[in-house]
Amino acid sequence: MVDADSGWDGRAGKARTGRGTRDTGGTWGMRGARAADAPPDRRVAAPDSRVALPGRRVAAVSLVALAALATGCEPGTATGAQDAPPPARPTQAAAPSPTAPVTEDAKPRTAPPPSPSASTAAPAPSPDPTTARPAPEPSTAPPPRVLMRTGSESDRVRELQARLRQIGHFGRNPTGYYGSVTADAVRSFQAKRSLPVTGSTDEVTWGRLLAMTRVPKAAELRPPTERPLAAPDERCLKGRVLCISKNSRTLAWMIDGKVVSAMDVRFGSEYTPTREGVFEVFWKSRDHVSTLYDTPMPYALFFSGGQAVHYSADFAANGYGGASHGCVNVRDKKKVAALFGQVRTGDKVVVYW
Repeated sequence: MVDADSGWDGRAGKARTGRGTRDTGGTWGMRGARAADAPPDRRVAAPDSRVALPGRRVAAVSLVALAALATGCEPGTATGAQDAPPPARPTQAAAPSPTAPVTEDAKPRTAPPPSPSASTAAPAPSPDPTTARPAPEPSTAPPPRVLMRTGSESDRVRELQARLRQIGHFGRNPTGYYGSVTADAVRSFQAKRSLPVTGSTDEVTWGRLLAMTRVPKAAELRPPTERPLAAPDERCLKGRVLCISKNSRTLAWMIDGKVVSAMDVRFGSEYTPTREGVFEVFWKSRDHVSTLYDTPMPYALFFSGGQAVHYSADFAANGYGGASHGCVNVRDKKKVAALFGQVRTGDKVVVYW
């Protein structure tokens, strides 16, 4: 049989050995005898590559491969490969000491250099203590005390109105009543002076206003009317007359053509107009309340049905922004109270344009 893997062409020949002549056409000249003569430790040794049979050659190669695999995990000698020295175990390179300088050779060539750990990283810069600003503490100061507000009525309110008028924030004569017109004037003053805009007069607002104005004169505190009096109707020149002008919106209390007192008034709307003509006072009611509209009518002087001259808190608060239900409203309470005390039943009332 020809061994195709041995490279031998199968021609017979003679080969000389130390022990005699072998038949190169077979294995050993005589298979059984020559195999038995071989020493025990050589019976499984690798045969001569030139004359090895295919079966034995495959077995030998397998044994050598198994021995090589066995030496790759643990040191030792594989069975059937005693002559092959165990391969040397690769020694593990000692890790560099922490104090020894790390050379380029000690670093893996295919991996990037290790990044510094969190413990060796440079600490973050602390903020400059000179630039740190402490948080502002909340203000604990109490708000300024309010001295006057909407609904107040006093001589100090009259002074407030007179002082506001001196510097152009109040366009009317003082009435002594703190209504919406006065509150708007205070807001205007506060806004211009960068004060809290509340419409109420607190200690700070009042102090600023006192510093900017002078003490009002008597004529400034109690002028006769907001507008100049109209020329009196000729029917008002004789006797005791309440002379009421719709044109100037004023009332003049006159005795024999002389003005005793004057005050601002307002009238009914177009749906409830104040009657015009000559009348007389037929009833006086100091604390009257309207049974038709359920509204107060203090110091009422009735002259035509349910129409009367009386004080109006709404007029004092809102000015000419509103209207009556036909009555003649007065916004200065002190003046109408004094008028109520002077007028008698039967005195003349003249309403005209």
